Parts: sequence; structure tokens; C-alpha cells
Amino acid sequence: MIPIELILLFSGGFLCLAIFASKLAAYSGIPALILFLGLGMLAGSDGLGRIQFDYPAIAQAIGVVALVLILFSGGLSTHWTEVKPVLRKGISLATIGVFITALSVALFTHAFFGFTLYEGLLLGAIISSTDAAAVLTILRAKAVHLRGRLKPLLELESGSNDPMAVVLMLGMLALIQNPDASPLSLIPFFIAQ
Repeated sequence: MIPIELILLFSGGFLCLAIFASKLAAYSGIPALILFLGLGMLAGSDGLGRIQFDYPAIAQAIGVVALVLILFSGGLSTHWTEVKPVLRKGISLATIGVFITALSVALFTHAFFGFTLYEGLLLGAIISSTDAAAVLTILRAKAVHLRGRLKPLLELESGSNDPMAVVLMLGMLALIQNPDASPLSLIPFFIAQ
């Protein structure tokens, strides 16, 4: 068992490195997410830190909490008066846009890599959602000035497309695991979700 003092020391040092990485990202223009991924890889089992971590349930719980905090933060800092005029377009992009992107990836991977359509849709669902943290951070930190209603549209779409991607991903997993199921069985699942 590792002493709690070492865990706290390492966690504090890693937190300091993360803060330094975010400051470096702000000055250099390198996306902070890339630096954080690099830090995680360095700390991991194949990196310098040699941290052995094989607890997918804990990683999922931390990821869900982080996603909730990111979306909550984005929702608090998004002004309703700016988003209201682009609500229909933003929700359309967040739902239909995610589905069209996933379908495009599915057709491409089916044609060129031999994936089944369900496997292609699963891959498409995984990559179809824009990263709300990245979009909101870049828009706010860099004081990006976009014309007209484009900035609130991007904020709304990136902050609300994750549920569609998650439901699509779960639906494709269910269809892959149960090939006898009909794709129409996803309609009640989608409505319930």
C-alpha cells in the first residue's frame, strides 16, 4: 500500500504541472487538451510516472463528473439572450448534424475499411460530437470575434451535442451486441433517453 503522503505529494505535483501546462497553452497557442493528454501519457504505466491504473469504472466516473462540470460551466457562462435566436439551428446541428456526421463516417468506413454499418455508426458516434471544452475554451480565452450569430451557435451546438452522440453510441453498441434487434427498436430508446 502506498502511503497517503506520497499520493498527496504526487497529486499536488501533478496538479501544479497541469496548471503550468494550461498557462503554457495560453501563451503558446497549443491547445491545453493536447498538453493534458501528454501529461497523462507521461504519468501512465508506459511513461515516466509508471502509474498502473486499471480501474475503468473509476475512470468513467471521473470522466462523467468532468463532463458535467464542463457543460455546467458552459451553460452558466452562455447568455440566454444570445442563444435564443439560434436555438432551432443549434439544436438541429446538435442532433441531425451529429447523426449525419456519424452516418458519413459509417458509409466511409464501410466502403473503404470493410466495417459493418453498425460498427461504422459506432465509430461515427464516437467522433461526431465537437468537444464542448475545447470550443468554449478557445472562444472565451482567445476572445474570438465571430460575425453575427455564429459564436452563440457554436456555443449552443458544442454544449448540447454530447447527449445525441452518447445515445447514438449506446444504441449502436446495443445493436452490435444483439444483431437480431431491429434498428427501429432504437426509437423508443432515443425518446426515453
